[in-house]
Amino acid sequence: MKPFTAHTYQAHLAEHKLMASRCKSTGEIFMPPRAICPRTHNTDMEWVALSGRGELAAFTTIHIGPMEMVAAGYDRFHPYCSGVVRLAEGPMMSGQIIGVDASRPETIKIGAPVQATFLTRGAEEEAHTILAFEVIA
Repeated sequence: MKPFTAHTYQAHLAEHKLMASRCKSTGEIFMPPRAICPRTHNTDMEWVALSGRGELAAFTTIHIGPMEMVAAGYDRFHPYCSGVVRLAEGPMMSGQIIGVDASRPETIKIGAPVQATFLTRGAEEEAHTILAFEVIA
């Protein structure tokens, strides 16, 4: 079994898989994945694939972001949206929200259905996969 590490989680993202950990005794799903169940304190965990479907629970638009987002083309004239998504399987997680007009936040709706998508940032050896959520009609 693959270890529950950030490296393994990133490897799953690179394969366009949204993976979480599940406690074998309680069935509770955790995102981001963790090696120890915070409820039972045991290590009897397993990897589980998630559908990537969910709904937008909260969001903000960001006009001045970190260097990685500036390098991706976002700035005060081209903002991006970051949000919290409640996944169909229960856990909540944050990520970039795409398929919305971040310069018009009044058009973005809480409860909008979303689907996980995988973005590649960086070139060649520097490339890495980012989890985002796209609003779907």
